[in-house]
Amino acid sequence: MPSARPVRAAADFAARCPSPERVRSVLAQVVQSGWCHPHDLHTELRSARLLSRPAIQAAAGELLAGVRSVAEAQARDVLTGTDLPTPLWNTRLYTPDGTFLATPDAYWPDEGVALEIDSAEYHYSRDAWHATLHRRLRLESHGVLVVSATPSMIRDTPTEVLNALRTLLTLTTPRPTPPTLTARGHQQLALPVQFEIRGDRW
Repeated sequence: MPSARPVRAAADFAARCPSPERVRSVLAQVVQSGWCHPHDLHTELRSARLLSRPAIQAAAGELLAGVRSVAEAQARDVLTGTDLPTPLWNTRLYTPDGTFLATPDAYWPDEGVALEIDSAEYHYSRDAWHATLHRRLRLESHGVLVVSATPSMIRDTPTEVLNALRTLLTLTTPRPTPPTLTARGHQQLALPVQFEIRGDRW
Protein backbone atom coordinates (compact mmCIF):
# COMPACT_ATOMS: atom_id res chain seq x y z
CA MET A 1 0.00 0.00 0.00
CA PRO A 2 1.25 3.55 -0.68
CA SER A 3 2.65 5.13 2.45
CA ALA A 4 4.64 8.13 3.62
CA ARG A 5 6.99 8.83 6.49
CA PRO A 6 5.17 10.26 9.55
CA VAL A 7 6.99 13.57 9.18
CA ARG A 8 5.80 13.87 5.57
CA ALA A 9 2.28 12.78 6.45
CA ALA A 10 2.11 15.41 9.20
CA ALA A 11 3.30 18.12 6.82
CA ASP A 12 0.76 17.05 4.18
CA PHE A 13 -2.01 17.16 6.78
CA ALA A 14 -0.96 20.63 7.94
CA ALA A 15 -0.98 21.85 4.34
CA ARG A 16 -4.58 20.77 3.81
CA CYS A 17 -6.21 21.28 7.21
CA PRO A 18 -8.09 24.59 7.66
CA SER A 19 -8.29 24.32 11.47
CA PRO A 20 -5.34 25.86 13.38
CA GLU A 21 -6.20 23.86 16.50
CA ARG A 22 -6.23 20.55 14.60
CA VAL A 23 -2.91 21.42 13.00
CA ARG A 24 -1.52 22.22 16.43
CA SER A 25 -2.84 18.94 17.84
CA VAL A 26 -1.62 16.67 15.03
CA LEU A 27 1.87 18.17 14.86
CA ALA A 28 2.20 17.84 18.63
CA GLN A 29 0.95 14.24 18.54
CA VAL A 30 3.39 13.11 15.87
CA VAL A 31 6.29 14.46 17.93
CA GLN A 32 4.99 13.31 21.32
CA SER A 33 4.46 9.79 19.97
CA GLY A 34 8.12 9.63 18.93
CA TRP A 35 7.40 9.36 15.22
CA CYS A 36 9.72 12.23 14.40
CA HIS A 37 11.99 14.81 16.01
CA PRO A 38 10.70 18.41 16.13
CA HIS A 39 13.73 19.61 14.16
CA ASP A 40 13.00 17.07 11.41
CA LEU A 41 9.37 18.18 11.33
CA HIS A 42 10.44 21.82 11.14
CA THR A 43 12.77 20.99 8.24
CA GLU A 44 9.94 19.19 6.42
CA LEU A 45 7.56 22.11 6.93
CA ARG A 46 10.18 24.55 5.72
CA SER A 47 10.91 22.45 2.64
CA ALA A 48 7.20 22.38 1.85
CA ARG A 49 7.09 26.20 2.23
CA LEU A 50 4.46 25.92 4.95
CA LEU A 51 6.12 28.12 7.56
CA SER A 52 4.63 31.19 5.89
CA ARG A 53 1.28 30.18 7.40
CA PRO A 54 0.91 31.69 10.90
CA ALA A 55 -0.79 28.65 12.47
CA ILE A 56 1.84 26.23 11.20
CA GLN A 57 4.69 28.57 12.11
CA ALA A 58 3.31 28.93 15.65
CA ALA A 59 2.87 25.17 16.09
CA ALA A 60 6.39 24.48 14.80
CA GLY A 61 7.81 27.09 17.17
CA GLU A 62 6.05 25.53 20.15
CA LEU A 63 7.51 22.12 19.35
CA LEU A 64 11.02 23.53 19.03
CA ALA A 65 10.56 25.14 22.45
CA GLY A 66 9.74 21.75 23.98
CA VAL A 67 5.93 21.77 24.02
CA ARG A 68 4.47 18.33 23.36
CA SER A 69 0.68 18.68 23.64
CA VAL A 70 -2.14 21.13 22.99
CA ALA A 71 -2.64 21.58 26.75
CA GLU A 72 1.02 22.54 27.14
CA ALA A 73 0.74 24.88 24.16
CA GLN A 74 -2.26 26.56 25.79
CA ALA A 75 -0.32 26.89 29.05
CA ARG A 76 2.53 28.48 27.11
CA ASP A 77 0.03 30.90 25.57
CA VAL A 78 -1.20 31.81 29.06
CA LEU A 79 2.36 32.49 30.25
CA THR A 80 3.13 34.68 27.25
CA GLY A 81 2.98 38.31 28.19
CA THR A 82 3.06 37.74 31.96
CA ASP A 83 5.87 38.80 34.25
CA LEU A 84 6.66 35.20 35.17
CA PRO A 85 10.04 33.74 34.19
CA THR A 86 10.16 31.55 31.09
CA PRO A 87 10.15 27.84 32.03
CA LEU A 88 11.79 24.86 30.40
CA TRP A 89 9.27 22.59 28.71
CA ASN A 90 9.54 18.80 29.12
CA THR A 91 13.07 18.96 30.43
CA ARG A 92 14.41 15.75 31.96
CA LEU A 93 15.42 15.95 35.63
CA TYR A 94 18.16 13.75 37.09
CA THR A 95 19.53 13.13 40.57
CA PRO A 96 23.26 13.71 41.25
CA ASP A 97 24.08 10.04 40.56
CA GLY A 98 22.50 10.29 37.10
CA THR A 99 19.24 8.55 37.96
CA PHE A 100 16.28 9.81 35.96
CA LEU A 101 13.70 11.48 38.20
CA ALA A 102 10.86 12.93 36.11
CA THR A 103 9.93 15.10 33.13
CA PRO A 104 7.59 17.84 34.33
CA ASP A 105 5.54 19.63 31.71
CA ALA A 106 7.09 22.97 32.66
CA TYR A 107 9.99 23.58 35.04
CA TRP A 108 11.57 26.72 36.46
CA PRO A 109 15.13 25.61 37.33
CA ASP A 110 16.17 28.73 39.23
CA GLU A 111 13.18 28.49 41.54
CA GLY A 112 12.70 24.72 41.62
CA VAL A 113 9.01 24.96 40.64
CA ALA A 114 7.18 22.60 38.26
CA LEU A 115 3.84 22.75 36.48
CA GLU A 116 2.15 19.41 35.87
CA ILE A 117 -0.85 19.31 33.51
CA ASP A 118 -2.78 16.13 34.26
CA SER A 119 -5.66 15.15 31.99
CA ALA A 120 -8.32 12.76 33.26
CA GLU A 121 -8.18 11.06 29.87
CA TYR A 122 -4.67 9.79 30.60
CA HIS A 123 -4.89 9.51 34.40
CA TYR A 124 -8.30 7.88 34.81
CA SER A 125 -7.12 4.38 35.64
CA ARG A 126 -5.96 3.47 39.12
CA ASP A 127 -2.45 2.59 37.94
CA ALA A 128 -2.07 5.80 35.95
CA TRP A 129 -3.25 7.92 38.88
CA HIS A 130 -0.84 6.15 41.26
CA ALA A 131 2.01 6.72 38.79
CA THR A 132 1.13 10.41 38.68
CA LEU A 133 1.17 10.66 42.48
CA HIS A 134 4.47 8.78 42.73
CA ARG A 135 6.07 11.12 40.18
CA ARG A 136 4.87 14.11 42.17
CA LEU A 137 6.21 12.64 45.40
CA ARG A 138 9.61 12.06 43.78
CA LEU A 139 9.74 15.67 42.64
CA GLU A 140 8.69 17.00 46.03
CA SER A 141 11.16 14.74 47.85
CA HIS A 142 13.94 16.51 45.94
CA GLY A 143 12.70 19.97 46.86
CA VAL A 144 10.61 20.76 43.76
CA LEU A 145 7.36 22.61 44.42
CA VAL A 146 4.60 21.36 42.11
CA VAL A 147 1.53 23.17 40.77
CA SER A 148 -1.01 20.72 39.34
CA ALA A 149 -3.70 21.68 36.84
CA THR A 150 -5.97 20.03 34.31
CA PRO A 151 -6.25 21.19 30.67
CA SER A 152 -9.71 22.62 31.46
CA MET A 153 -8.21 24.70 34.28
CA ILE A 154 -5.60 26.08 31.88
CA ARG A 155 -8.36 26.88 29.40
CA ASP A 156 -11.17 28.10 31.68
CA THR A 157 -9.49 29.50 34.80
CA PRO A 158 -5.97 30.50 33.73
CA THR A 159 -5.77 33.29 36.31
CA GLU A 160 -5.99 30.77 39.16
CA VAL A 161 -3.16 28.73 37.66
CA LEU A 162 -1.03 31.85 37.17
CA ASN A 163 -1.69 32.98 40.74
CA ALA A 164 -0.61 29.60 42.10
CA LEU A 165 2.57 29.67 40.01
CA ARG A 166 3.32 33.27 40.97
CA THR A 167 2.93 32.43 44.66
CA LEU A 168 5.36 29.50 44.54
CA LEU A 169 7.85 31.33 42.33
CA THR A 170 7.79 34.26 44.78
CA LEU A 171 8.11 32.01 47.83
CA THR A 172 11.21 30.37 46.38
CA THR A 173 13.00 33.64 45.56
CA PRO A 174 15.23 33.57 48.68
CA ARG A 175 15.97 29.87 48.45
CA PRO A 176 18.63 28.37 46.15
CA THR A 177 17.74 26.02 43.35
CA PRO A 178 17.25 22.50 44.73
CA PRO A 179 20.84 21.20 44.66
CA THR A 180 19.88 17.58 44.04
CA LEU A 181 18.61 17.99 40.47
CA THR A 182 20.10 18.45 37.03
CA ALA A 183 17.89 19.53 34.14
CA ARG A 184 18.69 18.18 30.70
CA GLY A 185 16.80 18.72 27.49
CA HIS A 186 15.23 21.74 25.88
CA GLN A 187 16.92 25.07 26.28
CA GLN A 188 15.00 27.98 27.71
CA LEU A 189 13.60 29.99 24.80
CA ALA A 190 12.03 33.41 24.72
CA LEU A 191 8.27 33.63 24.26
CA PRO A 192 7.16 33.62 21.53
CA VAL A 193 9.63 31.98 19.13
CA GLN A 194 10.21 34.18 16.09
CA PHE A 195 11.49 33.17 12.68
CA GLU A 196 13.36 35.43 10.29
CA ILE A 197 12.50 35.46 6.60
CA ARG A 198 15.39 35.60 4.16
CA GLY A 199 14.24 35.21 0.60
CA ASP A 200 12.52 31.85 0.43
CA ARG A 201 14.22 30.49 3.55
CA TRP A 202 13.21 30.64 7.22
